[in-house]
Amino acid sequence: MLKPTILCLSLSLPSIAIAQDVGSIVDTHILPGYQSLAAKTQILSTTAQQECTPSSATLQSAYHDAFDAWVSVSHLRFGPSETEDRAFALAFWPDPRGSTPKTLAGLIADADPVIETSEAFRTVSVAGRGFYALEFLLFDPAFVDMGSPEYRCALIQAVLTDIADNSAAILEDWTDRYADLMRNAGENGTYRSEEEALRQLFTALSTGLEFTSSARLGRPLGTFDRPKPKRAEARRSERSLRHVVLSLEATRALADLMSDENPELDAAFVKALKRAETVDDPSFSGVAELQGRLRVEVLQQQVDLIRQKVAEDLGTSLGIAAGFNSLDGD
Repeated sequence: MLKPTILCLSLSLPSIAIAQDVGSIVDTHILPGYQSLAAKTQILSTTAQQECTPSSATLQSAYHDAFDAWVSVSHLRFGPSETEDRAFALAFWPDPRGSTPKTLAGLIADADPVIETSEAFRTVSVAGRGFYALEFLLFDPAFVDMGSPEYRCALIQAVLTDIADNSAAILEDWTDRYADLMRNAGENGTYRSEEEALRQLFTALSTGLEFTSSARLGRPLGTFDRPKPKRAEARRSERSLRHVVLSLEATRALADLMSDENPELDAAFVKALKRAETVDDPSFSGVAELQGRLRVEVLQQQVDLIRQKVAEDLGTSLGIAAGFNSLDGD
């Protein structure tokens, strides 16, 4: 699956010119995002305790709200979200080997009692946990009737308890420990200077944009001769385009804070978001047809222009020279 690689950065001399206080970014961007995730996943988990029928409008609405909250922080893949593989437990995707449906089918076929306690369920492969596993259980016809209704309900509830627990743990870690490490950069071993903390944020911004281009858009596009619409993210719940928009909105907010609202960079985000409005293909199923493919390709090009602008303009203005940044494909 795709994994973020380390962004190679070097600090130019003299020291970095910081456009926005790192602590302010933590308090206005990071913490609110994880607070929303913890709150909405808890609502989703509570909803499933009362109603676990996949077709339930209430359950599906809570699912969309919680998934929105995750996508909006999914670019912040460092610190507490990486501890104990929490981010992978929340969002195991891409899944090139089809591990998620295999894991879920195995649990259901065996009526595996591992779902009976939160502690036991944490031993399940990350492929059988998180939002993408939940999507199969709620939206894939092969799973909504698989096994007994009682076990399916218990499995949905176990997945959701796990999602809520991981989200709460990430927020607690940020609130109790990690936020202060970034606010007090230069006074701890994690961030030896404010420049290092800013570099972490720049990496999150850059890799978040690249993930949107290469995975969210690039995977369903495939090649001109072999488009791959079934590789689109969250296509079963028709969230593929929605994830692109949410990720652009979130990275735009971070870029604004880091660049002190650079007009040209913000204009590039606005252009991409307006382009997304013209796609009108929530699951990217239309990439198999010429016109549908061209619309998604143009959107990908707009995202790549943002990436270039972030590297050349924002990186330069912050005194950061950006090196090669990539995501490994399968």
